[in-house]
Amino acid sequence: MQTKLPSLTDTHLDLPPGKADSRPDVDERLLQLKRDLHQRLVQRIDLAALRTMDEQQLRLEFRKGAEELCRQRPDLLGLAERRRIIDELIDETLGFGPLEPLLRDPTISDILINGPRQVFVERHGKLQPAGVVFYSDEHLLQVVQRIAARVGRRIDESSPMVDARLPDGSRVNAIIRPLALDGALVSIRRFGDKPLQSADLVQKGTLSAEMLAFLAACIQARLNILISGGTGSGKTTLLNVLSGFIPPNQRIVTIEDAAELQLQQPHVARLETRPANVEGSGAIVARDLLRNALRMRPDRIIIGECRGGETLDMLQAMNTGHDGSLTTIHANSSQDALCRLQLLLGLAGLEVPMWYIDRQIASGIQLVVHVARLAGGVRKVVQITELQEIREGSLQSADLFRFEQTGLNGKGEAEGMFRTTGASPRCLERLHSYGLKVNPAFFRSPIPAPTNFIPAVLAAAEARS
Repeated sequence: MQTKLPSLTDTHLDLPPGKADSRPDVDERLLQLKRDLHQRLVQRIDLAALRTMDEQQLRLEFRKGAEELCRQRPDLLGLAERRRIIDELIDETLGFGPLEPLLRDPTISDILINGPRQVFVERHGKLQPAGVVFYSDEHLLQVVQRIAARVGRRIDESSPMVDARLPDGSRVNAIIRPLALDGALVSIRRFGDKPLQSADLVQKGTLSAEMLAFLAACIQARLNILISGGTGSGKTTLLNVLSGFIPPNQRIVTIEDAAELQLQQPHVARLETRPANVEGSGAIVARDLLRNALRMRPDRIIIGECRGGETLDMLQAMNTGHDGSLTTIHANSSQDALCRLQLLLGLAGLEVPMWYIDRQIASGIQLVVHVARLAGGVRKVVQITELQEIREGSLQSADLFRFEQTGLNGKGEAEGMFRTTGASPRCLERLHSYGLKVNPAFFRSPIPAPTNFIPAVLAAAEARS
């Protein structure tokens, strides 16, 4: 069934085809020449004049200076080399050096750096050598420190790990010596300039139109949703898309370690944690921000990831009137997500019996949506699980939707089908109270028959938002 879904809201070295070596061949002559030109260019900078220029003016002035320096070396540089060197000099001086061409490539979703000469990228779910290098460990460290400094964070021997973000919103994690034995290790998670919409996920096969319609209805009906999955499975992307169904007249407070959510609503208050300073004090953790957020009159609270003591505060907020909230958690399945939630609550210092913890989870969270990265790098929503009740001393849940893999396609990518499980959601009455009519018979067949509830639910969600 085809359903039209509404849109809610440093040296670059080309590798020869098929080359699998993670250490690209380096033209040491060009590297040395670029280092020399860069030093001469920096020496010519008028620091006083820089303070009065915007970035576009800066780039224009630096280009003029770089072109003049390159013209002085006609014996060493051809026209093509000169153009490349000029671009790289500007990137090195005003940007993030060898990372700049990678950050301009919209097909790259992840950049992974294992020391100065091993740089990989992920394109369309598959890792491949990037074809760029850094001069040395020191050069790579300078770039990492420049990234951290842009957001007021630091990384050095006394504080060798950092989470930061780039100006385009990309998330950066870096760890350096002495913890990283072979040079700095850097992971950059890219986010597109244009956030994915709900229809994009259906088109990519991340979930079915029926699953999207059901989740849109649950967002509208203010169910609390926990999104689980492994690293790089698409948790944040799905959270961004689902948040698009929140009505614009509601106040949303977001809490993150490194801001990466791309909510499109007009009323969003964004909070970000802060690490300790040089003296080891001044840290602000997610739990501190969540407690403050409860005083900010939020309609909904979104935590980028539950990983510590904030889990207890988040659950208490969900149980005391802040329904319709969302968060993510690292787990291998919906059931594992619940176990991890129990563990985090235990570590938060909640000295109560397990049955009480289970009761808090069952009353605070209604749905667990599990996403996974399968063979070939494809991302799928593999489970939508409803928490139901406490029975015989344990937390009960039931899968409403599942992805069943049937094999691999010609590209080595997982393929299969989305199915309902026959379980009838307990939340249907709540959906109906919000004017979102869903026929219970839809869930009784493993392969749902054509139904008009999809456009009806999405139309209602669009009208309310």
